[in-house]
Amino acid sequence: MEFKAAKQDDDDDIGQMADINIVPLVDVMLVLLIIFMVTAPLSIGGINVELPSSKARSSGMAENRVVLSINAKGQYFIEKMEVPGGVLEQRLTEIYQGREKKELYIRADKAVVYGRVVDAMSAAKIAGVTKISMLTQAQAPTKNGNG
Repeated sequence: MEFKAAKQDDDDDIGQMADINIVPLVDVMLVLLIIFMVTAPLSIGGINVELPSSKARSSGMAENRVVLSINAKGQYFIEKMEVPGGVLEQRLTEIYQGREKKELYIRADKAVVYGRVVDAMSAAKIAGVTKISMLTQAQAPTKNGNG
């Protein structure tokens, strides 16, 4: 088996291979990764809700999460969009109709009337939600270390 070198003329570029420099591509991808890592935790905010505190540890949130926020006035928000109480069940049914994981995260202001939270949980169950999680703020540790 014999290999011959490609004939290269000064006028002919067919024999030359072009190398692709991927360093700029990697740089751009790393910058985008950093931007998404910084902005992802900020995306859950938006509705001004003063969460109650809890000593329990967070179990983490799913990537394709649905967050239902209830502000102090008792207004419902799904992903920063206000949803009237009368259509909450219908809206949740539309959201969860094609989903495999039917999980709902509720962010309720600590000043909201308990009945509004129960109404939201009821609408979620009727809409087919199988897992409801309540979001809280982590409680600041005290000086003696007991929580």
